[in-house]
Amino acid sequence: MVCSLGKEVVEKTIEFHGHSCPGLAIGLRVSELAMEKLDIRNAKELVCVTETDMCGVDAIQFLTGCSFGKGNLIHKDYGKSAFTFYDRDAQKGFRAVFMNDFARDEQDREIRLKRIMEADLADLFVTEEVDVPPVRPARILKSIQCDACREMTMESRIRMFDGKNLCIPCFHEVEQKI
Repeated sequence: MVCSLGKEVVEKTIEFHGHSCPGLAIGLRVSELAMEKLDIRNAKELVCVTETDMCGVDAIQFLTGCSFGKGNLIHKDYGKSAFTFYDRDAQKGFRAVFMNDFARDEQDREIRLKRIMEADLADLFVTEEVDVPPVRPARILKSIQCDACREMTMESRIRMFDGKNLCIPCFHEVEQKI
C-alpha cells in the first residue's frame, strides 16, 4: 500500500525537516500508522514516546502535533526505531518497531526511500497494543535559582552540593566523581 498521506502533506513534512531521506520516510509511515490505529485528529491527550532521535521524529512532530515543548513527545535514548503512541482519553495505544532489515540490502538511498514509502505498513512495522500510558503526564515544577550561575532551573534538575543549589552544568564543574 502506497503511503496514504498525500503528496502535499509529504512535501510539507520534507520542508519542515529540511530534506528527504529514509529516516524521514520511517517517521512519515509510523505517523500514518498512528492515524490509522488511533483517531489522532480528535485525540486531545495523544503521547508519543520515541526510542530514537533520528530524522523521523520531525515527521512525528509535524504530522501528529506531539512536541517536546508540550511534553507529549518523549525521547528515550534506546537507539531503536521504535515508537509508542498512546491516547490518554481513549486509554489505548500501540508500540511500533520498524523492521530494520526492510530494504537494508538496498544500497541506493532513493530506492530504499521509495520502497519504504510504497510498502504495506504491516511489512514495515511490528506492532503490539499498549493499554497502560507509557509515561506520566508532564508536570509544571517551580524554578530555583542556581547558587553558582544564578540561572533559574527546574527544581527536578537542581543538585544539592556542599549546601548549595546547583544546576546540572554547575554541579558537573564541582563534582569530581562524574
